[in-house]
Amino acid sequence: MLTAVWPRPVMPPETEDRPLASEEVLALLRARWGASYDLRLQRRGGRLYFQVMWAYLEQQSFPLSADDYRLQLEEVVEQLNGLGVGGLVRRWLQETPDRPRLGKALSLPLPDLGRQSEFLL
Repeated sequence: MLTAVWPRPVMPPETEDRPLASEEVLALLRARWGASYDLRLQRRGGRLYFQVMWAYLEQQSFPLSADDYRLQLEEVVEQLNGLGVGGLVRRWLQETPDRPRLGKALSLPLPDLGRQSEFLL
């Protein structure tokens, strides 16, 4: 049985390691899932996770204004770049087969960064 596979853009290796930009992340979210999903960094059980939440800016009930969403997005992207995981997050956003669903966030476990992650949350 054949399954449909989303075409995945092939990025040159030098672009995968460059820092993320908030505009790039927003474009990836919208191109991939058609919405501006809420993004979070979450610490659970001693691990740090990058999460794509199920709520999105275009929802009427979304609790943030467009400006507040942009500020939060920029803050998360800045933290990811500070941890040096921009390329990892970029590839994961492009390749994960899942999509956010009501009540279920997508979670990417970030590599153990030792004490560096203590300063995040």
